[in-house]
Amino acid sequence: MRYEIRVEGQMSDTLTAAFPELDCTVATRQTVLFGEVTDEAHLYGLLARFQSLGLHVVEMRRLPA
Repeated sequence: MRYEIRVEGQMSDTLTAAFPELDCTVATRQTVLFGEVTDEAHLYGLLARFQSLGLHVVEMRRLPA
């Protein structure tokens, strides 16, 4: 499953390095991360990582295959 996750603001290089399994691009006032999520546990782990780093996820969606 591929996912796109939008985070409020522009993430630093240090923060993006905390998500090595995701690619990253910057949009207007947001950072967009996207990539393969292996299963539900991986998805919840990513969300927990965002939360522990104080990042605000504004949108998350599954991408078409």
